[in-house]
Amino acid sequence: MDWVELGRIRRPHGVKGWLHVESFTEPLEALLNYRNWTLCRGAKRTQQVLEEGRIQGQALVRLRGIEDRRVAQGLVGMMIEVARSELPPPAAREYYRADLLGLAVRNRDGADLGVLAHFVDSAAGAVMVIRDAAQTERWVPASPEYLWAVDLAAGRIVVDWPVDSA
Repeated sequence: MDWVELGRIRRPHGVKGWLHVESFTEPLEALLNYRNWTLCRGAKRTQQVLEEGRIQGQALVRLRGIEDRRVAQGLVGMMIEVARSELPPPAAREYYRADLLGLAVRNRDGADLGVLAHFVDSAAGAVMVIRDAAQTERWVPASPEYLWAVDLAAGRIVVDWPVDSA
């Protein structure tokens, strides 16, 4: 089965097993639309069911069977995945992050910048971390101003970013 990462368990909230969750969805509350979650850490995968959730500055959730802070603490750091088949198809010029990871990245002049290794969420928005063969990282904002084109079939992303700003 194909999975898409939609968030991460951050920390317990209160004493009854509620959890603070970092949502990677747009909008933030879209994560709460999915009931069946797979929580992952390394090779460990566990199925969970979202019982309740709300946005209170960030996402707060209660998972089935998680009823105290000690058990909730054991989930901290786990990634939240949902089966791709449960997700709607992306609109034009929208992509799931999972589909972009590993794609080659070039700038508008055709210079090879490396491969999209992962994303970092910052206060200013998502940032693509592009790593070249020498393991040098370039952090490029994942916004329309800098993200010019994505060609999934060719396995390529084109960005408006100079070669020498590593």
